[in-house]
Amino acid sequence: MEQGTGTIKYLLYARKSSEQEDRQVLSIESQKSEVETLAKKEGLEIVDRFEESYSAKDPGRKIFNQVIKQIEKGEANAILTWHPNRLSRNPIDTGYLVYMMDQNKLLEIRTPGQTFKNTPNDKFLLNLLCSQAKLENDNKGIDVKRGLRRKVEMGWHPGPAPIGYLNTPDKEKGFKTIRKDPKMFPVIRRMFDMVLSGSYTAPRVHEIAVTQWGLKKLARSGFYRTLYNSFYYGWFEWPRGSGNWHKGKHEPMITREEFDRVQQLLHPGQKPKPEKHTFAYTGMIRCGECGCMITAENKVKRNKQGGEHHYTYYRCTKRKGPCSQKYIEVRELEKQIAKTLSDIKVPPEFHGWAMLWLKTENTKESTDRNTILSNLQKNYETCVRKLDTLIDMRASGEITEDEFNKKKSTVGQEKARLQELLNDTDTRIDSWLEVAHRVIKFAEDAKESFIERGEHARKIVLAALGSNLLLKDGILEIKVQNALVPMQLVSSGAKTKTGTFEPVKIGSNKEKSGAFGSANPTWLRCQDSNLEPSP
Repeated sequence: MEQGTGTIKYLLYARKSSEQEDRQVLSIESQKSEVETLAKKEGLEIVDRFEESYSAKDPGRKIFNQVIKQIEKGEANAILTWHPNRLSRNPIDTGYLVYMMDQNKLLEIRTPGQTFKNTPNDKFLLNLLCSQAKLENDNKGIDVKRGLRRKVEMGWHPGPAPIGYLNTPDKEKGFKTIRKDPKMFPVIRRMFDMVLSGSYTAPRVHEIAVTQWGLKKLARSGFYRTLYNSFYYGWFEWPRGSGNWHKGKHEPMITREEFDRVQQLLHPGQKPKPEKHTFAYTGMIRCGECGCMITAENKVKRNKQGGEHHYTYYRCTKRKGPCSQKYIEVRELEKQIAKTLSDIKVPPEFHGWAMLWLKTENTKESTDRNTILSNLQKNYETCVRKLDTLIDMRASGEITEDEFNKKKSTVGQEKARLQELLNDTDTRIDSWLEVAHRVIKFAEDAKESFIERGEHARKIVLAALGSNLLLKDGILEIKVQNALVPMQLVSSGAKTKTGTFEPVKIGSNKEKSGAFGSANPTWLRCQDSNLEPSP
């Protein structure tokens, strides 16, 4: 679907943000240098150049929007960039790039290793690569949360230990615990004893602790947080504000009865009672009205015949004040989660076909990467030899010290640039194929895992499904992970047009001909009769 025989005019776009997502990405200058080299080698016409220091996780980037406007006006019809994720890490911008290809306004996106044209194959791969980096970041976040949950399940409070206790950073990751601080544990215990005696007011105990016990850094607010902290009698809430309470494995400083007595002395009539039930979705969902965490509680209703019916309700904690949101029963909540999982479910046949095609693409990209790596390695070794030669020339007096320093600086900068390029190219090898497998496998199996397995598995599935979970007016809003958005499109296309996915068999190969076009009309709008991967 070429745009006639007109000249292809490129816009050069380079981007790097200061966020974690771009920590290992080439500098903007290195990106520009590489794509300029490609343009010169291939004779590409660059009509304008853009650079931006802004995250691509969300739409609305000012410079990127200028690129889009120039293409819409017909001032250019192609983009030259280091990698697709320089252009987009969110489904909105990625979708608009694909849309402009559908409109024949954007003819291609070119990188040093790949060219994405207006074909179904290339648009599918472009969508996947733009989603890959976001998925990896999201997975890191999920892994961290999973690690914290595991630590909590083992009875250890995540995060810094409160005063009187110490963390154990010297221990191996996964085996870190909380132990008594030999110096501060007896001091804080004495502080509790003074309050329990009833002979000292809380402000007076704080004054003594600061002036006589050496706790000069213990602010009044920190003092009261210590007295209110259930950690000291062996329980802790995690996540904070979730209503989920856990029994800790650390050595308690006081008993539960002593803690309750302290609360009565501080606030007569109040007696906190930790909730000992655990619920699958607490700590994950926030109220869409006030932003507080959603908690849960069990209710028992008895009928006239004496029978009991047990219900679990999720509700807003209302910790920030009045909130009009009502309860929702867990079965209704899970029905909505299952519906979202159904929306991303893809047929098993799609998984097999997609991986077959992606492996073909991976083989092609591997060849390109190996060529790039080989050239970069040769240039790097040349720089090393130049530096060795300069040292020999300086040692023999063939060049002056000033000449040596100038040439060494120039060659050294080139050597550092090539090292950066080698590292960046190497980190991309084979990663996106594994990401694709995980994404498709999750979309294929997640609904069954959610329905058939226990509460812990359901919590993991929901965490992997999406983020920014908001509950408002009985509706759970789930922002599906960016990498799963293509699976929504495939699922929707299959259900809407064909109801099933049926790859056409020609000889011994499974090809993504018309059947995949039917299953995925959003990506594959063009009417090419042969949708086989390019050789």
